Amino acid sequence: MTTTTTWDDLVSAALLGTERRPDRPPLALLDEAAVHTVRRRAGLRPAAATAPPDRAEDDPRPPLPAAARQRLALLLTDRSGGTGSRRGTAPDLLELLPQWLATANAHGYAPPPELLPALLDAARGRTDLRPPALTFAGPRARWLARLNPDWKFALRATQGVGAVLPAPEESEQVRLRWEEGLFAERVALLASVRAHDPDAARALLAGTWGTERAEDRLMFLDSLRAGLGDADEPFLERALSDRSRNVRATAAELLSALPRSALAARMADRALTCVALDRAEGAIVVEAPHECDAGMERDGVVAKPPAGRGERAWWFGQLVEAAPLDRWPGRFGGRGPEEIVALPVAGDWRGELHAAWCRAAVRQRDIAWSRALLGAPTASDAAGPGAVSLAERAKLLAALPGAERADWVAEFIAAHGLSEAFQLLGVCGTPWARPLGRSVVDALNIARDAGSYPWSFSGVMGLAERCLDPEEVARLDGLTAAVEEPEGSAPGAGGYWTEAFQRLAGTLRLRRAMRDELAPP
Repeated sequence: MTTTTTWDDLVSAALLGTERRPDRPPLALLDEAAVHTVRRRAGLRPAAATAPPDRAEDDPRPPLPAAARQRLALLLTDRSGGTGSRRGTAPDLLELLPQWLATANAHGYAPPPELLPALLDAARGRTDLRPPALTFAGPRARWLARLNPDWKFALRATQGVGAVLPAPEESEQVRLRWEEGLFAERVALLASVRAHDPDAARALLAGTWGTERAEDRLMFLDSLRAGLGDADEPFLERALSDRSRNVRATAAELLSALPRSALAARMADRALTCVALDRAEGAIVVEAPHECDAGMERDGVVAKPPAGRGERAWWFGQLVEAAPLDRWPGRFGGRGPEEIVALPVAGDWRGELHAAWCRAAVRQRDIAWSRALLGAPTASDAAGPGAVSLAERAKLLAALPGAERADWVAEFIAAHGLSEAFQLLGVCGTPWARPLGRSVVDALNIARDAGSYPWSFSGVMGLAERCLDPEEVARLDGLTAAVEEPEGSAPGAGGYWTEAFQRLAGTLRLRRAMRDELAPP
């Protein structure tokens, strides 16, 4: 077949229509397009050969057991678990992947190479998966990411990880790498030296502090959180005069976490002058500051309040938050935290004062003050005597030992039910301690028997699937059977509750199997 029609003519005919070429019917033009396509492909010149990629690093970790390998393949490919608001009875396998990765990483296994692409695809779509997925994937994740731009997040997340850093005690090599290395290498080096010798790391940072960019100074300063101690105070005091507002704020935050620091003492002096005990009335009286002076700003007090907040209340809260909690008993006649929190507060200052004490207890991880501000879990006021919201209660709970935290939340659920417990459950260690797990299951059963709207408990049910101890599955056997719907309950509620308990039981059995499959031989 011969043709005088060019490729551009064919493209124009395809875009504008063949009616403009009455001399050639559409089928003839398609034939010509086929001929041109073959000619164009045959005429392509082969591209210059490129060097094959370097061989991936070896992974010395032991391989997964066979059953765990099969399970990982299923977790990465199966999408059972239902769609929409009704999920059915099948476990949501993708939601179990973070737990599987955490257990595999704890045992130090290496990934099956053939499953790495699927694992990286899963991590690409879920940022919460990236840290455990990249730890599990190991050095081959970086190797693959260099070949596929879809996985470039692996290169960003592991910058500096693959670099061979000098040992912290090799002072000359450390100095050279600190002065000449890439930023990611310097961050990793500073963290390594800080863990080995906090004083040496601080001296390393002080030596180049004046030449660092503001954003780099902020990142380096944040590394001092690890191993923070009184010896860091002089350096942090100098950082209070930094040109960058963010650097100054971070330095003030770190200094306020040192109860014996000069900044903590200055903030305590300011806060204590604002608060007094009216002995005649037996109540706390607050006189908030009337101005935010230069000294307060240097010590980290932000002068401009957010929208909706009064200036004096805003300044007062910052002062109390930064003051060491061990200064308050002396201000209130030797009273302990529980007695202080129980004192009435004159005016409208109770919420502001208690909220600032809550933030101070969280920052200083003070167990006694956290207990006092939490109050009894069975108290009629679910917000507590000192905390002004459930969100603050959740933060205070994090300061308590794990077992005490779980017991407190279990008692709270027994007294108040599950409707206000979701945030509190989120700070409890997993798997849930037995009393807490049983309290959650009992509360779910009570809600079902009462004909409660089932979808309002879907968040707690999802937490239970991930956090309940798998050994508790035997207690669910009596809850998986279909029951009659109570009079006045939402239509279909009984079926939903049955499905939800069946899914919970199935998920716990699956988690137990996953744990056993990953156990070392």
